[in-house]
Amino acid sequence: MTSRRAVLGSAAVGTALAALPEVAHAATPSQAATPQAAAPSGAADTGDGRWRLRNRMDSDGAWAEFLRRQDLVWRRMPTLWHEGPFLGDGRLGSMVYREPGANSIRFTVQHGEVQDHRPEFGSGWGTCRLPVGHLTLDPVGTIGAVDWRLSLWNAELTGTITTDKGSLTLSALIHDGILAARVTADGDEEVRWTFHPEEAISPRKISEAPPAGYVANPPWTTRTNGDVEQVLQPLTGGGQTATAYRRSGGSLLLNVAHSHPSDTRAGEASLRKIQRAASYGELRRQHTRWWHAFYRKSFVSIPDERLQSFHWIQLYKVASASRAGGPVMATSGPWLEPTPWPAVWWNLNVQLEYWLIHGSNHLELDSLATTLRQNQEQLIANVPAAYRADSAGVGRSSDMFANRGVSTPGSGGEAGNLTWALHNVWLSYRHSMDEALLRDTVFPLLRRAINYYLHFLQPDSDGKLHLPSTLSPEYPVVPPKDTNYDLALIRWGCTALLEAAERLGVDDPLKPRWQEVLAKLTPYPVDDNGFMIGADTPYAQSHRHYSHLLMVYPLYLVNWEQPESRELIEKSVVHWHALTGSHRGYSYTGAASLYAMMGRGDTALSYLKKFFDTTTRYPCRANTHYTEAGPVIETPLSASQSLHDMLCQSWGGVLRVFPAVPDSWADVTLHDFRAQGAFLVSAVRTGGVTRFVRVRSLAGEPLELRHGLTGGPVTALLDDGSRARTRPTDDGTLAVELPKGREVLLYAGERPDLVISPVAPGEPGEPWGLP
Repeated sequence: MTSRRAVLGSAAVGTALAALPEVAHAATPSQAATPQAAAPSGAADTGDGRWRLRNRMDSDGAWAEFLRRQDLVWRRMPTLWHEGPFLGDGRLGSMVYREPGANSIRFTVQHGEVQDHRPEFGSGWGTCRLPVGHLTLDPVGTIGAVDWRLSLWNAELTGTITTDKGSLTLSALIHDGILAARVTADGDEEVRWTFHPEEAISPRKISEAPPAGYVANPPWTTRTNGDVEQVLQPLTGGGQTATAYRRSGGSLLLNVAHSHPSDTRAGEASLRKIQRAASYGELRRQHTRWWHAFYRKSFVSIPDERLQSFHWIQLYKVASASRAGGPVMATSGPWLEPTPWPAVWWNLNVQLEYWLIHGSNHLELDSLATTLRQNQEQLIANVPAAYRADSAGVGRSSDMFANRGVSTPGSGGEAGNLTWALHNVWLSYRHSMDEALLRDTVFPLLRRAINYYLHFLQPDSDGKLHLPSTLSPEYPVVPPKDTNYDLALIRWGCTALLEAAERLGVDDPLKPRWQEVLAKLTPYPVDDNGFMIGADTPYAQSHRHYSHLLMVYPLYLVNWEQPESRELIEKSVVHWHALTGSHRGYSYTGAASLYAMMGRGDTALSYLKKFFDTTTRYPCRANTHYTEAGPVIETPLSASQSLHDMLCQSWGGVLRVFPAVPDSWADVTLHDFRAQGAFLVSAVRTGGVTRFVRVRSLAGEPLELRHGLTGGPVTALLDDGSRARTRPTDDGTLAVELPKGREVLLYAGERPDLVISPVAPGEPGEPWGLP
């Protein structure tokens, strides 16, 4: 029997993220929030029983030094998008690599809001992301060598290009909608920029012909206004994309704007943006102010040098790809290349993209939550007309406005994708305890998403409620009834709605129905190999997706702390990976997180490292991006979440510190890691032993802790030096009374040095990029 706490805490379930506590409001990059600090730096013991952490990462100099060791570097010219530097601000994105077949450097120019507007042709062609264009930096001489660095601390590309005529020294960044570049020439070199518009047609053209009746978008036009040049792209479905740029000496400023249904507003907006733009130096000052505050919100250091660098690059990547209030991430993020997936995918991709923002304390990046909040009417319109009075949903793929009809159970399509996406938003709520987010986004939309299921649940002769045929995402057989994918989402959704109603003080008339569903919903189909795909459908062929294991991860409805579930969990995971052939990168990151839940750090690390194994068919690429048939951003980002799961977990109402640290990681530092219940966790492990744990409460929620401290009696001190009130619980956790805004320090034996600092490398690794 699953305990109530285990169910609720899985993700235990506005004016959305603007109200989140202590969050930098990324929608206005120039107005970055003051970075958080766990406690003032200073002596560990003040002499009166009070304590403070000594945070050696409390200065710009310390951060610059640390992050420089995580930078990507290039000593060879990147020739493909997944080899080169990348820049972004959550909307505008650029990747840098050699122009194919030319003696030039390409800076792609793509934008997360640029899309077509013809839903009758589906998300692959009718509402897909559309290409904008690319810049080339065209040297006079033949390119011989490059020496580039992508600085994470400054979010800026700098370096040189050496040719047989001299050299070019460049710097480039993207800030507040402007791609800014500054280049100086030496010797006989010259700075020459060219903008190349690209045809406004779906990148899906690489894999299929346009659908019948599809009419191409009109050709672009150009115009000049003073020193600003523009490319204007009208769209057959209405609207306009406009690119404006200004070249002055070696500097270039460029902006992309998109409007719909207006055919002129984008042109006006992009022109005005460039005319009013500040100099490169001033943009850089605003830009670095935002990024420096961003990084200081949390800190992780592990002894695996290459994996540590990878993790920090993913934080840079997700902040380059997403900001609250901006477009939800498509499968390629803001960087668009030829791909069969030029849209937002809702049956795994979008969920994996956002997990790492929670623990890393970056809820200001949650464009998924704001997208769902802003498009509730569209989500209602996505269900058949007969169900719109009380239901909502989204199909497999959509544009940035979630415009895609959802299948009806019984027709064999996917029905649960909105419910799974709302689990992510529930996680944002649980990590912030922001009731506005719960009230205005999670509760009304989850109520509708579960209502959609309720229309189709039917009792059978066994007295249980059953679901007609639906698709377990990507499993290539006739869709069964009672798919585990949907049963898990229904159970989680009903449980979360009951908790949300209680939290919000809502006496919802559907409460008895949710309780009935939890009592009568058919059990998960299982066989001798573990969880099946659905009733009468075993897991019998290789499958990259873990849709049939959703109740284990990330929902934790069935989990390792239920002794009766352990055998079933383990044989299910083993059987999933025993059938090889279709596994991809996120198959390995998913397994890593599953084994982290089991507390098996070494096994978790072994699966995580399979993602980086260049002998596999689909490894992580040189710049930490990932590609199958096209760019897919979710897998590297999910790898960082696997790392999080090894270092700190907070499902089931219990905060677990260092639950699955591999034996090879004797030293680990964790600082201001955000956990469910709105706690900030700091902890240090040295010599394979946890030395101290500090927890700060942002919301005053109950704290139950598994601290892992050994070597003597555990002391728990509040931030004023007084003893915290604690009690052991019946399942081995320590309950701590911790009021909102207060901190507690726990250690075993003598008080250790309370120092937050990077750990020494134990496993050296070369930089990412092409060093």
